Amino acid sequence: MSLAVYAIAPGPLPQGASPATVGNKAYNLMRLAALGLAVPTGFVLGTELCAAWLADPDAVRRRLRELVEPPLRQLEAATGLGFGDERRPLLVSVRSGAAASMPGMLETVLNVGLNERTLRGLLRLTGNPRLAWDSYRRLIANYAETVLGRAAAPFAAATEAALEEQRVGSERALDTEGLRGLAHEYRKLVERGDGPGFPDGPIDQLVGAIEAVLGSWNSPRALEYRRLNRLEQLVGTAVTVQTMVFGNAGATSGSGVGFTRNPATGENQLYVDFLPNAQGEDVVSGRHRVLDLGAASKLLPAAFGELQTLGPLLEAEFGDVQDFEFTIQDGKLYLLQTRRAKRSAWAAVRIAVDLVAEGHMTPAQALEGLAGYDLEAIERLSVEAVDGASPLATAVAANVGVAVGALAFDTEAAKALAQRGRPAILVREDIDTADLAGMAAAVGVLTARGGRTSHGAVIARQLDKVCLVGCAALAIEPGGQGCRIGTAGLRAGEVISLDGNTGAIYRGAVTVERERPVRELAIIAGWRAGAPRKSA
Repeated sequence: MSLAVYAIAPGPLPQGASPATVGNKAYNLMRLAALGLAVPTGFVLGTELCAAWLADPDAVRRRLRELVEPPLRQLEAATGLGFGDERRPLLVSVRSGAAASMPGMLETVLNVGLNERTLRGLLRLTGNPRLAWDSYRRLIANYAETVLGRAAAPFAAATEAALEEQRVGSERALDTEGLRGLAHEYRKLVERGDGPGFPDGPIDQLVGAIEAVLGSWNSPRALEYRRLNRLEQLVGTAVTVQTMVFGNAGATSGSGVGFTRNPATGENQLYVDFLPNAQGEDVVSGRHRVLDLGAASKLLPAAFGELQTLGPLLEAEFGDVQDFEFTIQDGKLYLLQTRRAKRSAWAAVRIAVDLVAEGHMTPAQALEGLAGYDLEAIERLSVEAVDGASPLATAVAANVGVAVGALAFDTEAAKALAQRGRPAILVREDIDTADLAGMAAAVGVLTARGGRTSHGAVIARQLDKVCLVGCAALAIEPGGQGCRIGTAGLRAGEVISLDGNTGAIYRGAVTVERERPVRELAIIAGWRAGAPRKSA
């Protein structure tokens, strides 16, 4: 098997690298590294590997080890670390990346290379036992669920037991001993289950993780996403292997997601969610409440001062609004991804007009980017009247507009309501990418947890659904037939209204008013007529 492998490292882009060959994610990382920005060193197994896997997975499986060993040796030389070394261990992330972005649809495995021996080496390197045990328990659960196909429920139950024992509300609050005990309990769960156990060999972990990424290409959620977004022409995913950076390294570390402009309204302002002492999955999963830019900047002013300069730089390089992921380890900022930002239809027209005015796009390029939108249908709804009613509660608005619909607590209920011609509001503890079909069927989404940049919120904006997240006053009943919002009890099928402009949640239907982006549409009409107008 002769397949190209590409480096992610400072300097010029590798020969032959393009979104088609290395995936959009890796290609953009290479461009960031070429700009001199801090990007973790790594290598990419190109999309042709996935095509070979889809044709004959057994043949690829037999050759994976020999394929990854040469670039691993190069990565060791570049970092001064050793994969499997018991004193200076190299740990890696294994991520997907197709030629077009598919946020949250494919698999990722982090902290690959950790076992009981290399964990001691990580302790020596960092002097941080909490980091070591937190990363190890994450790897065991992540690997078991993603690679070995084990159910998530036993790991969640073990986590809940550990939280109760230490009387804390989140695994992020567990101390070192709690994390050590949780890692050992996770190992026992894996060994008690059917099928293969957790592999101690770092190279075995790496090969298994790569296979899981390749295998996720044809998962139900990935197939549904490509169908909805008309991406059936994509040939497969690349696999990106990078040196780990640790957002869970302590008080001066964390992980976040940012947009160079507001993807809901189009305003030219940095839009960031950040979680201190956390890895990236904690942010995009939607299971945690996060900090916004203002709160995060007070916590780590130097790193966020640097982050504030990224917006103009990224937009100048890529010619469009960017959605980027980052990790701060011990105060140092690393970029893990950048891609063209998913945005609401309302934001799309404002962003197009502003980027042309700023010289980042030509009118022709802007019109090409707007080709998928029905400009005649773009409008923003706002609450006109609520008949004197007060909101039941408020949440964090992740997409603008107003949604009025019947409560649905799972995907099937939302689809059933839609099939009967009833608008549905999908209500969940947190939105997972497995809820894609439910989001597509609903007119709005409400979650108890999560932030504006979780994968679920990103997809809701792309689908142009009103989306409210992080509603602390929402409690869903076991069995999903009702909920409480504030002091009000509500049943499945009851109508509520979501105000995506203010974050307010109302019982019953509100009266709405409609607004059109008149100024922006007039400018766009001028482009189409061949006489672009000034935007100011």
